[in-house]
Amino acid sequence: MMEVCEYAISNAEAFAEKLSRELQVLDGANIQSIMASEKQVNILMQLLDRALGEVDNIEGKLLSYEEMLQSVKEQMDQISQSNRLIQISNTNNGKLLDEIQFLVNYMDLSKGHIKALQEGDLSSPKGIEACINASEALSQCMNVTLKPGHEKLMAVKLQQHLFSELRDAFARRLTNHLNNVFVHQGHDQSSTLSQHTAELTLPKHSPLHRDLLRYAKLMEWLKNTQREKYEGLSRTYVDYMTRLYEREIKDFFEVAKIKMAGTSKDGKGKFATLPRKESALKQETESLHGSSGKLTGSTSSLNKLAVSSSNSRRSQSSSLLDMGNMSASDLDVADRTRFDKIFEQVLSELEPLCLAEQDFISKFFKLQQNPTLAQRWNGSLQTPHDSSLEKDMVRMMMNKIFQSIETELNSLIALGDKIDSFNSLYMLVKMSHHVWTAENVDPASYLSTTLGNVLVTVKRNFDKCISGQIRQMEEVKISKKSKVGILPFVTGFEEFAKLAEAIFRNAERRGDLDKAYIKLMRAVFNNVEKVANESQKTPRDVVMMENFHHIFSTLSSLKISCLEAERKEAKQKYTEHLQSYVINSLGQPLEKLNHFFEGVEARVAQGVHEEEVSYQLAFNKQELRKVIKEYPGKEVKKGLDNLYKKVDKHLCEEENLLQVVWHSMQDEFIRQYKHFEGLINRCYPGSGITMEFTILDMLEYFSSIAQSH
Repeated sequence: MMEVCEYAISNAEAFAEKLSRELQVLDGANIQSIMASEKQVNILMQLLDRALGEVDNIEGKLLSYEEMLQSVKEQMDQISQSNRLIQISNTNNGKLLDEIQFLVNYMDLSKGHIKALQEGDLSSPKGIEACINASEALSQCMNVTLKPGHEKLMAVKLQQHLFSELRDAFARRLTNHLNNVFVHQGHDQSSTLSQHTAELTLPKHSPLHRDLLRYAKLMEWLKNTQREKYEGLSRTYVDYMTRLYEREIKDFFEVAKIKMAGTSKDGKGKFATLPRKESALKQETESLHGSSGKLTGSTSSLNKLAVSSSNSRRSQSSSLLDMGNMSASDLDVADRTRFDKIFEQVLSELEPLCLAEQDFISKFFKLQQNPTLAQRWNGSLQTPHDSSLEKDMVRMMMNKIFQSIETELNSLIALGDKIDSFNSLYMLVKMSHHVWTAENVDPASYLSTTLGNVLVTVKRNFDKCISGQIRQMEEVKISKKSKVGILPFVTGFEEFAKLAEAIFRNAERRGDLDKAYIKLMRAVFNNVEKVANESQKTPRDVVMMENFHHIFSTLSSLKISCLEAERKEAKQKYTEHLQSYVINSLGQPLEKLNHFFEGVEARVAQGVHEEEVSYQLAFNKQELRKVIKEYPGKEVKKGLDNLYKKVDKHLCEEENLLQVVWHSMQDEFIRQYKHFEGLINRCYPGSGITMEFTILDMLEYFSSIAQSH
């Protein structure tokens, strides 16, 4: 606008006036326009009125539609409610059907099972199997977990009552039948008892166990359902088997005692209480001696001692003194071998018997699965401790069934020890081996525990045997009129060691023997020295030398590792006393010459120079020549001959040390000769004084004397 009116700036008034005129024109146009649009407004108002009428019409229709929909909603609600009730009814019917099916399926016992429980044959395999199946089915029915409210149903109550009656009736029938089985099987076992005991074997109960194990599942059922009847049946079995085993074991040990005591030939004596024929017992003994299949190497190796049995038995216990005094023919190895066989056979019969019975008890009474019965046997109310109580239960039953075994074993051991105290060696080895075997099978088993207790007794007897040998050594008395020689307990120890080494070869209790060896060896050492000090006829050095030489030879040949220190000590003592005896004895044939040179050495020791000794009045050259002339070659040989005879009287023949001693004397004599020559050369230089005999002469003397005797 300002561009159109360029003069606006220069002529503002003109510009304002122009604007005013144009405004008036526009206002007039506007009024005219308004006046022209009034008709259109009236038309618009009419249209609006018609629209409002249409709206009211539509609104009326919507109200009618709403009323119609409300009726449909009420009908749909009624249909929905009906459907929900139908669904609930169907669900309830399904659940009711499930409950009925559950009760029918789990609380319905077939007629066949009922018949088996009421009339099933408990003596035939098929009947037992049917009864097992029926009892399991009955247990399932009775142990089914009912839901709340089931127990109020009359049908359930009736079924439970029926099941209880069936259970009680079958439990009574099973208990009575098993009691009868125990009795009948026991009579069958007793009928063969005398035959087994005559052969020193125990009857095998495997047939009884095999027959009874068919009822193991029924026993488990009885245990779970009728605990009182189960316990009563368990006690009945234990009481009955206790009486049966007591008879069997007593008769078995009586036969073993007869054979051990050596009275089987005449069938008489304190142990001959069983009715057996003489010929049968003789045959048994011969067959027992002839069979060695069950023996270990320790028994057979005793034959290497090459000792035959004597005709008469020893009535007293053996000792090292007895062994030392006995000749080879008197050492009754045959009796000991027989004892070893019998004792081994006794243990070999007991071991499978106990293991089989314990295994049967565990399986038949199902003690591996439910060890809650032990406290009832104990009379205690303590909480069960799983496997420990299970083992306690088995152990208690075994202790009662085999209550006589430990007593009989101790009695047998006492008899063996009375017959021969050295039998304790055999018993210690055998019992240790069987204890070791039993512990490897089951350390907590009845057999392991019982044999372990008996092993303590055997070990005590073994220690008593060793102590007895030591006491007898200490009480030994040597004759004052005869030479001592090799002491009886020294040779006795040699025989004992040979016997023990044969018995304990590869034995588990080697440590016990090694300890006994050391005790015995120390006692031998001490008592050899004691006898040597008390000896009047034989010089002390001879007693010590001969006996320690014998000990050294024995230990060297036996090669007992635990006695290596004693072997070296014996050699040292032998060597020392050999040297002492040689030195003391050699002073006699050259007594004056020895005294003379002892005086010379005494002067030198007092400070006199060696070359000045000849100026001493008592030791001058003339005195030396005078002493030397008293020992010409003939006199020396004569003195040596007398010495040889005296040594021969001192020494014993069995040790054969005469030549050894004589050779040592020769060496010592030569040493002294050279010593005398040296003193002559140093103390009497240039005198030309020499001995009346030479070393060659002396060697010839010793040789000729030894050959002449």
